[in-house]
Amino acid sequence: MTHGEGHTIYMLGIGGIGMSALARYYHSHGYTVAGYDRTPSPLTQQLENEGMAIHYEDNPTLLPALIDFAVYTPAVPKDLKELEALRQNDIKIMKRSEALGLVSEQHFTIAVAGTHGKTTTTAMVAHILNTCGKDTTAFIGGIANNFNSNLLLGQSKDSIMVVEADEYDRSFLRLHPNISIVNSIDADHLDIYGDRQHLVAGFNDFAALTEGKVIVKEGLAIHTDRGIRFGFGDSCDYRAEILKSEKGVTDFVIHGEGQKTEITLPMAGNHNVLNATAAFIAARQVGLEPEAIAEALASFKGVKRRFDIRVNNENHCYIDDYAHHPEEIRSCLTAVKASFPEKRLTLVFQPHLFSRTRDFMDEFASVLALADELILLDIYPARELPIEGITSKALLDKVQMSDKHICQKSELINLINSEKPELLVTMGAGDIDRFVEPLEKMIKTW
Repeated sequence: MTHGEGHTIYMLGIGGIGMSALARYYHSHGYTVAGYDRTPSPLTQQLENEGMAIHYEDNPTLLPALIDFAVYTPAVPKDLKELEALRQNDIKIMKRSEALGLVSEQHFTIAVAGTHGKTTTTAMVAHILNTCGKDTTAFIGGIANNFNSNLLLGQSKDSIMVVEADEYDRSFLRLHPNISIVNSIDADHLDIYGDRQHLVAGFNDFAALTEGKVIVKEGLAIHTDRGIRFGFGDSCDYRAEILKSEKGVTDFVIHGEGQKTEITLPMAGNHNVLNATAAFIAARQVGLEPEAIAEALASFKGVKRRFDIRVNNENHCYIDDYAHHPEEIRSCLTAVKASFPEKRLTLVFQPHLFSRTRDFMDEFASVLALADELILLDIYPARELPIEGITSKALLDKVQMSDKHICQKSELINLINSEKPELLVTMGAGDIDRFVEPLEKMIKTW
């Protein structure tokens, strides 16, 4: 990709977390970047402040006059008028995954895959490398608190690239990883893969693309002769042993390479211990010393919307999380209950996608019952049309608990204000994130 003086890259769905990072990357390399998104958001506002022209109406007359190439996300509708206009004008159009693949071809790449834990692990690897003085470019699927961004820009074309490798739409098969991490393969995105078997096959294809070591959580069906296994089991190449976990801080030891490294991680949850262990191994692969890695992990501040503690005072605690799959919800709620065992847990959950709600209806019902009180919002449709019989009410009926109700988004703030829960968790991957700041401000006034 040549340096882009006077060249315009047009991005459809520019406000998405992955697209906006790519937009920032292009912009920093001298390209003119413009784009469309369906609705304004704090992220699109930031991009506009950084000098990118964005509009919010699907209108081909608003396209820039000269476009070198266009990038789109699979989340945009296939019948978008602007997409059709770009095709008719013979402008080169790439999926975000293809564009990211071209960038990764030019860097030594550490790619982080898994149905959950990708974003936190990617942010951890980027933070460790950056803290330890490695020139790092990172594409993160969330806002990393250490950088307050979803993009870390390296200083040179030789920077190590750390990238979240997304299995959705088989995007991760476009990347060129030198080292890869696979930290979970739970059934998800069955609208793409059809069944679990094909999902596992997709992850094995990703592992096969990797030039060097494949860092794999114990028990996953990844078949490679270049694997490094990690987990809590004795047969792992790197074994994590938890010493203690309280008030959102976990002390643990990593046993590996015939030595042990003590780590204090300012995060709760066994899943985050595993994420940190995977990040530790990746950092060892690029030559960093165990003590330096441990020191970097101690200053890791997490990712917005990933076990994100927004309020924590004597009377009230408020945590926000992106969890939208039953296993993610289980991990998060288990960690919340372990961190605050004496508090009554009120959960506000916004289901994401009709198809996912249908595919995992029973599993959702089971894990949501871990809360003491459940407030369920309507299903966030994202790219989908409604499916008959698949509603939040149908899900609520299956949840075996007494204190449960449905709430309209317009009523949520008032409901929370009247109940004043001592431990509140908001959860989901839709637009529930718009409530986080208003709730945080309100809870701090109680």
